[in-house]
Amino acid sequence: MARRTHVLSALALAAAAALIPVQATAQQPAPRPSASPATPCGAPVRPASQMTVDACDSPDRIIEKAANIVPTPGQLAWQQREVTAFTHFGMNTFTNREWGSGTEDEKLFAPKSIDADQWMSAYKAAGVEQVMLTVKHHDGFVLYPSRYTDHSVALSPGSPDVVAAYVKAARKAGLKVGLYLSPSDGAELPHAWHAEWVEKIRAKQAEGKPLSLPERMALEDGDRAPAGQGRFGNGSAVTERTIPTLVPGDDRAARVKSGKLPTFKVRADDYDAYYLNQLYEIFTQYGPVEELWLDGANPWSGSGITQKYDVKQWFDMVKALSPNTVVFQGPQGVRWVGNESGVARETEWSVTPHTTDPWTGLGSLPNDSTDADIGSRTKLLAPGVNYLQWYPAEADVSNRPGWFYHQNEQPKTPAQLMNLYEKSVGRNASLLLNVPPAPDGRIADADVASLTAFGADLRRIYGSGLREQGPGPYTFDRVAVREDIRHGQRVEKFAVEARIDGTWQRIAEGTTIGHERILPLPAAVTASAVRVEVLESRAKPHLGATTLHLTTAPAPATS
Repeated sequence: MARRTHVLSALALAAAAALIPVQATAQQPAPRPSASPATPCGAPVRPASQMTVDACDSPDRIIEKAANIVPTPGQLAWQQREVTAFTHFGMNTFTNREWGSGTEDEKLFAPKSIDADQWMSAYKAAGVEQVMLTVKHHDGFVLYPSRYTDHSVALSPGSPDVVAAYVKAARKAGLKVGLYLSPSDGAELPHAWHAEWVEKIRAKQAEGKPLSLPERMALEDGDRAPAGQGRFGNGSAVTERTIPTLVPGDDRAARVKSGKLPTFKVRADDYDAYYLNQLYEIFTQYGPVEELWLDGANPWSGSGITQKYDVKQWFDMVKALSPNTVVFQGPQGVRWVGNESGVARETEWSVTPHTTDPWTGLGSLPNDSTDADIGSRTKLLAPGVNYLQWYPAEADVSNRPGWFYHQNEQPKTPAQLMNLYEKSVGRNASLLLNVPPAPDGRIADADVASLTAFGADLRRIYGSGLREQGPGPYTFDRVAVREDIRHGQRVEKFAVEARIDGTWQRIAEGTTIGHERILPLPAAVTASAVRVEVLESRAKPHLGATTLHLTTAPAPATS
């Protein structure tokens, strides 16, 4: 493919970037091969959040399509929020576990109180703009009184509706809301299968073989059956169902009959119907919400239990109930960054290739999401790629070693949190930082102190650029470069130059930019001007603001 370059107006780019003069050199795509407008490959490429790759598409046209993949309104708002607080709170908080078995007694969930306002205060101190609650983890215990299972807070002391308290506190604090509903569900494991499995685990232990974490938890609770109705992976028939499936005495019956609440006709087995009914409950009772998190883990897949999900029906219903919700692992949603360390790639693309329709599977990346390369030209042009979509990365990490609160663990330091911010938000990803409340229903003092100090540093360093604080020259050790992602993500390689003592010097370079790219410098520099040179791009680049920052706190004034 031919590579063309031209120099954009330095003055124009300075206005777009709202910075001292900026110059950009941009690669332009080669002309498309001639094709009849009547064929799919003869039509103009229009911006969209998802496109198909047609058999007649040339390599240049595929790259042109990738350059015109843009975020949905929900995705754009999501990327601008930057940091989300994850709240892992549930049965595991009270059993001191990470993964539960699904057989736990509901009365074990017994917080002294649920101080959701304190949670939000701690999160806001860290600069968080969105929060996300584990409504149901893999153990299947539900944090609101669901009509479709007894394994919920309805049978816990005081019957606390944690989801209602959480959403209310978040909205009051001005925070956007995400909800996590695990597709896997240990409480719904088939009872007969579970009993046989526990006996196999006991035999395995007697032979001295190592046990997996799910096996150890099941063995600890081996005399208890799963708390649900055995719907997960039970091989039940797929039949036509109505969502919501009304239960005896259902308080929604009149609103459903009048049309005030919508209904959905689906074809589902027992578990898919259960899951759809729970999605319906949380979106109609607590929504709309800004993000839905669909964890892909299945603790029992290695032991012979799997559940086939008809995720398209999930996605369709969520879209109908809450159009701007972004779905983790969903179509035109957000994706796992590939680790649980909170660190994004040096080259992180929000435009990704897919072999299958993203509406039909969880994730559906053709290359594993842990791969170093997710969206390069090589990946876009690989055989079998049939779809392109906007699919930005979310970098999840816990403030403590575990995801749930454990008394013997300590939170990360403010410096560690700042490093994670620069390696996630600063690499075109969102930071999903888990801060788990303790069994007393509050976030521990140590976590609050660390979050508060981190937030203070975040506001001091990145709350505004140095240029906003007055005229130059400027001394800085961080450069934040941005694309205006309303036009997509296009830059493939760039450099930053600074005018130091009257001479232009290259001080940093990178590959992708996207929403934001933070470039740490080896040492602070003092410059009168800075410019960004786009060395390679899939189409005309659209730069956003480029800002300068200094991480070293100013020395205190002396009298």
